[in-house]
Amino acid sequence: MTSAILPRQDEGLHVHIPTSSPEAHEPELEQLDEIEKSDHTKNSAASEHSSHSTRTDHDRADNTNDVNPQDLESLQTVQTNSAPWSIFTPGQKRFIVLMVAVAGFFSPLSANIYFPALNTLSTDFHVTPAIMNLTLTSYMIFQGLAPTIFGDLADMAGRRPAYIIGFAVYIGACIGIACCDSYAALLVLRCLQSSGSSGTIALASGVVADIATSAERGVWMGWATSGPMVAPAIAPVLGGIFAQFLGWRWIFWFLVILAAVFMIPFLITFPETGRNVVGNGSIPPQSWNHSLLSYLQAQRLARSTPPLYRTLSQETTRTAQQKLARARTLRIPNPLNTLHILLEKDVALLLLYNSLVYCAFYDVMASAPQLFAETYGYDALQIGLCFLPFGCGCFLAPALVGKAMDINFRRNARKIGYTIVKGKANDLRHFPLEKTRIQIALPLVFVGDAALLCYGWVMQVQTSLAAPLVLMFIMGLTLTGAFNAMSVMLVDLYPLSPATATAANNLVRCLMGAGATGVIIYMIEAMGRGWCFTFIAGVVAAFSPILWVLERWGPGWREARRARVEEVERRRAAVTGERVEVLGTVDLGGDEKEARGDLGVSLPADQVRNEV
Repeated sequence: MTSAILPRQDEGLHVHIPTSSPEAHEPELEQLDEIEKSDHTKNSAASEHSSHSTRTDHDRADNTNDVNPQDLESLQTVQTNSAPWSIFTPGQKRFIVLMVAVAGFFSPLSANIYFPALNTLSTDFHVTPAIMNLTLTSYMIFQGLAPTIFGDLADMAGRRPAYIIGFAVYIGACIGIACCDSYAALLVLRCLQSSGSSGTIALASGVVADIATSAERGVWMGWATSGPMVAPAIAPVLGGIFAQFLGWRWIFWFLVILAAVFMIPFLITFPETGRNVVGNGSIPPQSWNHSLLSYLQAQRLARSTPPLYRTLSQETTRTAQQKLARARTLRIPNPLNTLHILLEKDVALLLLYNSLVYCAFYDVMASAPQLFAETYGYDALQIGLCFLPFGCGCFLAPALVGKAMDINFRRNARKIGYTIVKGKANDLRHFPLEKTRIQIALPLVFVGDAALLCYGWVMQVQTSLAAPLVLMFIMGLTLTGAFNAMSVMLVDLYPLSPATATAANNLVRCLMGAGATGVIIYMIEAMGRGWCFTFIAGVVAAFSPILWVLERWGPGWREARRARVEEVERRRAAVTGERVEVLGTVDLGGDEKEARGDLGVSLPADQVRNEV
């Protein structure tokens, strides 16, 4: 392990700091190591108090030797005194993940609650089912485009503002759809509805990366995506009930009410987690970005603090906030930032394959209402009930696959003698991240693809209802699990800009999915059900060697990115006369704020892009 000796700017002391992975050195956060040393801080306000009261001479003498090898089950144990990756307690993390899971519920809910009503809407608006499917296509296009804006906004200004703006747009669009009387208005408002809600998926990944390290990210990501995965289970049933008994307009009034009810506790309790705003949670956010609860806690703490200490605490907090603010100049969100990620070979291949699997997944859902109506003569409610097995598989996948990913992560760590420091950032430069995630994703894709092939021929010969329902459950479980594994892998590659990385994922897969849903009915009519789904399964299988390519060459590409940006940093240091630090970590996404070394040298993200 390499290390660098960096000066403390406030006292001229020197601290021995190991270089590490992108997670290990959050910008400005390491500069607060001497301020924040408590792993048991209960909330951001309390941690601010402790961070100023524990700066003792003993703390300044720490870190004289970071590495302490011990022979424990043939693993190298690394002793570290660095600040925790996140000061949020396990209970607070569970609450935060619960809130982002519920927020992420709305985007797929709005898409899937719509399926059972498609036939009714076609009749009411006097268009064919294929034309009505364009409202699905347009929804998915904006489902891919909008997160590129909200992801950049979240990585720049924080998670809370992005959530609040998104839900304001979403609620307004739902009201408009409930009142519209023309197909053109429906088409436009569905785009707006998608824009408001779809950013929550990218934001969920960002929040998880804010509070969890790679070693524990599988489980947390699984729970964060459980909300989006619950939607396919219950949304079609709800849509069928509303369409059958109350009329399709009540689908959207229901969404308005549900979103408004969710936003009340969100505004009151949800804290800002963006690391470019609050660091590891120990730095208070901007005054306008407090939740009501955190604001009241901060006021209560201020009243109980002696005046002299309060002045010192406020000054130190203001200094820390200013340091973070300099790295995140507010600007209009730039969706083109997402496109820079797509230029990397490993990311482009991963997103291509993930998008093909997503197309197969969505083709099943988009075609099911018409296929079940034609084959079994079902009405809207019965069609909605047929989605239950599919949704149940989607619901189970995140928890099961997330646990499997974390177990596999630890298994590979033991195999290579790598130690996971719980709650701390870990050096992942030489860890086989790609292999670890692909070992979970590939078997799931194989089983799901086989189920897709069988599903097409089961619908072709029109068997009993049990056969397609069982196959839909298998596809929901396996294909959703594969999405989850590949999404976690993407966040592992871009831990400092996870919202933007996930936005890139949404952009590619939703644009491809939009094209797939737009032509699936025509494909079934031209090829027949069996051969249509055989073709789709064959395409997924034909591109599966991409995963082998990523496992074989992905680690080298990942390290090459780090080396390129390090070289840019060295050239910049040569020009400015600043001391060069070894880049143990760098934000290769380049959009969150800056690419930087351990503590000192920093390089604007756009300059990194231009020179790399």
